[in-house]
Amino acid sequence: MLPRLIVAGTSSGVGKTTVNIGLMAALSEKGYNIQPFKVGPDYIDPGFHTLVTGNKSRNLDSWFLNRNGICEVFYRAAKDADLSIIEGVMGLFDGYSSKNDIGSTAHIAKILKTPIILVINAGKMARSTLAVIYGYKNFDPELNIAGVILNNIGSQRHYEMLKDPIEEELKIPVLGYLPREKEIELSERYLGLVTTYETKDLGGLVNRLRGLVNQYMDLDKLVHLAKNVEPLPEYKSNIFSNNQLENKVDIGVAYDEAFNFYYQENLDLLAESGANLIYFSPLHDSNLPEVDGIYIGGGFPENFLEELAKNVQLKMQIAELVEKGLPLYAECGGLMYLTKEIKDFNGKNYPMVGIIPGRVEMKKKLQALGYKEIIAVRDNILLKKGEKIKGHEFHYSNLKELSPGIINAYQVMASRGKKEREAGIIYNNLLASYIHLYFPANIKVVERFINKCDEYKKTRG
Repeated sequence: MLPRLIVAGTSSGVGKTTVNIGLMAALSEKGYNIQPFKVGPDYIDPGFHTLVTGNKSRNLDSWFLNRNGICEVFYRAAKDADLSIIEGVMGLFDGYSSKNDIGSTAHIAKILKTPIILVINAGKMARSTLAVIYGYKNFDPELNIAGVILNNIGSQRHYEMLKDPIEEELKIPVLGYLPREKEIELSERYLGLVTTYETKDLGGLVNRLRGLVNQYMDLDKLVHLAKNVEPLPEYKSNIFSNNQLENKVDIGVAYDEAFNFYYQENLDLLAESGANLIYFSPLHDSNLPEVDGIYIGGGFPENFLEELAKNVQLKMQIAELVEKGLPLYAECGGLMYLTKEIKDFNGKNYPMVGIIPGRVEMKKKLQALGYKEIIAVRDNILLKKGEKIKGHEFHYSNLKELSPGIINAYQVMASRGKKEREAGIIYNNLLASYIHLYFPANIKVVERFINKCDEYKKTRG
């Protein structure tokens, strides 16, 4: 039956991630094999999930994929787990548009027929809490709001003052609460939460949350709700073949404190399709492993500029290999790393790889945010001209002083289907863009990238 729950919030900032980390940690300690998921395109929350459960967290996004694709991604990861916990995004009904539920937690709940545990910050409310729950319960009758968790509770008396009327009048079980504690609040930054790499005393935080969940929440009732679910809808396997191909090529994947934003499905598709993924660190490794291609994802390179700038040998190796035709795909932070230099928030410049003839400047104001569909305007290492794929863009930097004659790869379509701009830089077998692409939205990109790497492998003997 694939036991599963969605832990959703009434809005951003109510404590969804805090509650999720605590639940995952407490249930894992009790011996449950927990498979975590995150609704939407976010990278940071899945990092916490993976750390706490030991299982790679997956994104579920109904703008990226249709119903069939969502079911396939979910089942593939959840089939061997004791229980799956899906963390929502923003408020329960927030997603791609305010006119429908595409991209929202509510849409995922309906697709996967999954009960919802609603997290509410009741720190400054009493009976008004009931009105909020009533509104969420009745806004969409298709949803099953199976329970409530109250956050930021001042005392046991405060909790009981809320619990009794919620259960008596709204007939929704209250599964417990988290007390008001400054120490368990997760730090935030311009891209959302601070990553697992940078959260101070993360082990202590997880242990504290685990203890609070064990003390103040009814885990037996929560597990019972997770097991009392409808069967998953039928689907066809259109994304993953589930047949591991023999390794054809070695692809280096940049992965460290500066670069760690990857959709797990992207990596899985590459591995399943014949790529041996070799992880390396632009921060710590002075030499590249011997590879036939490179994938540099996003992250926070702006927080490690001095270290990246000092690793001259690795930067030179990357530049030399690109000049020789090595296929390299980079997105967002990876794009930034490949430029001539990055100017930090204080105006100081740091030299980078230099293969892209432009400069990056960090800005205090958000430069781009949102879902993007792209159409290839010319052939590149991922797409043929005219082909489409979906992705997401979110950054506080911009690319400046690009040399004349730069070749763009994509036409970017904005959220309402309007042409926005051309983007994506092509140079030899390099492709770089600010947009994080979701490979399952067009699995042809995986075969193309691997084939390009294989061609390069044959040329170098």
